[in-house]
Amino acid sequence: MTDSPLLSIIQKNINFDKSKTQAIYIQGAQAFVNLFQRNIILKKTKLPGTRALAKTLQIHRNTAVAIYDELASQGWVDIKPNRGTFVSTRKVRFTNKNKKTEFINNQSLAKTTGFEFQKSFHLASTVQLTTAKYSVNDGKPDLRLHPVNQFTRWYSAAMKRKTLIQKWNRPQEASLSMFQTQLCNYLNATRGLYVSPKNLISTRSTEMSLYIVSQLLIQKNDVVLVGNLSNYASNMIFQQVGAQLITIPVDDEGLDIDFIRKNFIKNSIRCVYICAHRDYPTTVTLSEKRRTALLKLAKEFGFAIIEDDFDYDFQFDNSPVLPMTNSDENGMVIYLGKLGQSLFPSFQTGFVIAPENLIQEAKNYLYLLDEQGDLIQQQMLSELINEGEIYRLMQKNIVIYKKRRDYLNRLLLKHFDKIAAWKIPEGGLAIWLTFTPTIPLVKLAEQAEKNDLFLPKTILYQNKTTCAIRFGFGHLNEEEIEIVIHKLKSAYNNLSLS
Repeated sequence: MTDSPLLSIIQKNINFDKSKTQAIYIQGAQAFVNLFQRNIILKKTKLPGTRALAKTLQIHRNTAVAIYDELASQGWVDIKPNRGTFVSTRKVRFTNKNKKTEFINNQSLAKTTGFEFQKSFHLASTVQLTTAKYSVNDGKPDLRLHPVNQFTRWYSAAMKRKTLIQKWNRPQEASLSMFQTQLCNYLNATRGLYVSPKNLISTRSTEMSLYIVSQLLIQKNDVVLVGNLSNYASNMIFQQVGAQLITIPVDDEGLDIDFIRKNFIKNSIRCVYICAHRDYPTTVTLSEKRRTALLKLAKEFGFAIIEDDFDYDFQFDNSPVLPMTNSDENGMVIYLGKLGQSLFPSFQTGFVIAPENLIQEAKNYLYLLDEQGDLIQQQMLSELINEGEIYRLMQKNIVIYKKRRDYLNRLLLKHFDKIAAWKIPEGGLAIWLTFTPTIPLVKLAEQAEKNDLFLPKTILYQNKTTCAIRFGFGHLNEEEIEIVIHKLKSAYNNLSLS
């Protein structure tokens, strides 16, 4: 049988690449599947015995047995005792006998629908494509600081927990209880809160949290107040649910609360969206006097306060300002945040803290959008919180980010001292860089991209009174920061000459 045509076909078409991490038996099984799909080996064909296959492919017989077992487990072959291994007649083929389709070169699906659907103006993508090697963002962390090797072990350990399947088969409330408790304890300890798991839900992201809250809170044409320079993502969410956005001045003390009192009346405002700890994008902290005034006004006028504490974890100097919800005695504040910003994004989790009745309704929306959740992530985060790993990693990264902030400040003093103004933020991963005199920022971005530096439009803020960049530095190491500053200064000089 060693000279049979079938063995010749197998020997010609099945090869192994030992440099791959993929197991040899998997490579062999995939090669057989390819031969089946192309009808090179037809259905009902009896395949060679494992000894003959092993000799032909020069592999161990156990590997040949594993190849056939893998094919059988996928339904490609039938192994019949004392008779042999046969190509199955039951397996659905991914071929079309009447027409050969080139999926790579030809469009196999219609480009447009045959029906009308509602397009959303507010959810237009802000993504820009670039080939530039370097870029500036709005203040995202450096994913290279994520402890990959440690997390590989922790994630693997979480998957092997015997209780995991039991949790998956239990109702969502029961399966989340440990994680919710651990998360609640951590937030109470790090943010000075006094809340129970009944005041808390966890979500995939801050954006999901805000989307759920906006669905509960806002109806069409409801008035939502935001800073005159605000987060574009939150604005899109509010506008998508039909809110009427009205901007409020922001100065060195944060949102101007007196402006709200002077220009609005009771029951005319649905909610105020605010980043009290560090305003987005200006990084200004809402003063204690204005915090008190906003809480008082919310109770008097009957509006909700959505407090987005997007970068609480990154505090370098002094103590962080505690959330407004700590001083909220009347249930007016909905507190949003994110845990694990020092981790890879898939391990981060958003959360909402609010009175119990709103959280219960928010859970209904959450279960509709994300009933499955991510139990492995929650299991792992619970253990990392309990063992103090989340806190330790955050503290280590704070030291690194503070050095980067200070190095950026020194470079800005050297290259932009006469042409821009900024304040060194006590925390966060971005600096508010204001140009004086004003320049066309769009043209600056064009010049920068010619110099291999990408400035996305979402970090550029320009109107009659503002000419500034929200300069995120967290994702850049010191060498990269120096390169980026030199490229930005070169772009500025070229803009002046043009």
